[in-house]
Amino acid sequence: MFVKVAVALLVMSVLEQVVRSDNTDIHSHDSPPEKPVSQKGRLSLQNTAEIQHCLVNAGDVGCGVFECFENNSCEIRGLQEICMTFLHNAGKFDSQGKSFIKDALKCMAHGLRHKFSCISRKCVSIKEMVFQLQRECYIKHNLCSAAKENVAVMVEMIHFQDLFPKGPYVELVNILLSCGEEVKEALTRSVRLQCEQNWGALCDSLSLCSSMAPSPAGSPTEHRRPAPPPPPPHPEPEHPKPPNKPITRTNPVK
Repeated sequence: MFVKVAVALLVMSVLEQVVRSDNTDIHSHDSPPEKPVSQKGRLSLQNTAEIQHCLVNAGDVGCGVFECFENNSCEIRGLQEICMTFLHNAGKFDSQGKSFIKDALKCMAHGLRHKFSCISRKCVSIKEMVFQLQRECYIKHNLCSAAKENVAVMVEMIHFQDLFPKGPYVELVNILLSCGEEVKEALTRSVRLQCEQNWGALCDSLSLCSSMAPSPAGSPTEHRRPAPPPPPPHPEPEHPKPPNKPITRTNPVK
């Protein structure tokens, strides 16, 4: 089943590339498209100008800065959704969690504004800049401390479908998994359950989910086959010899 799903995704990807190439041929003599496709893994010049213009005009409050990175040829998605999810759930956090949300989002918005103009247009470089900025801001403003004091709401924010493809959500989860056993266990349990709801039995065959599943209590291999008792130090023979009769002595007759 997993192979079929992979083949289906591959076919869809190929068809999408064919459609894009056909559209490029049709419009080759017309005006350039509004959203040019990236070439050789680079952010298009048009997208670069659009993002820079958006960053200049984005406000300091809210998720405007992160929205600038949503529609681009490098397919960098997730920053705006993480920001909106944090702000939507801010009321469920304690004072330490609220401070983390405010400071971490401000740190990332400030970093994106200043670093984007200095970064290469290569998609790999831009994505690495985003992930590194996430790590720096989350660690600097104590994501783990906020997560330990707000485990339930933090885990509630992580949705299984947001982990594909790899992006800012995956980076957030990777950091949360290093925040102690309580956070790790709650997060892996939630992701495993969501995985089973989305993929069903297929999820059990994946190492990510199977490694999270606890071993069932009272399994036949553990409790229904007791270890055999050790052999006795001096085994007795199967047919022991009867005891010897006592020897009687008779006095001689005089």
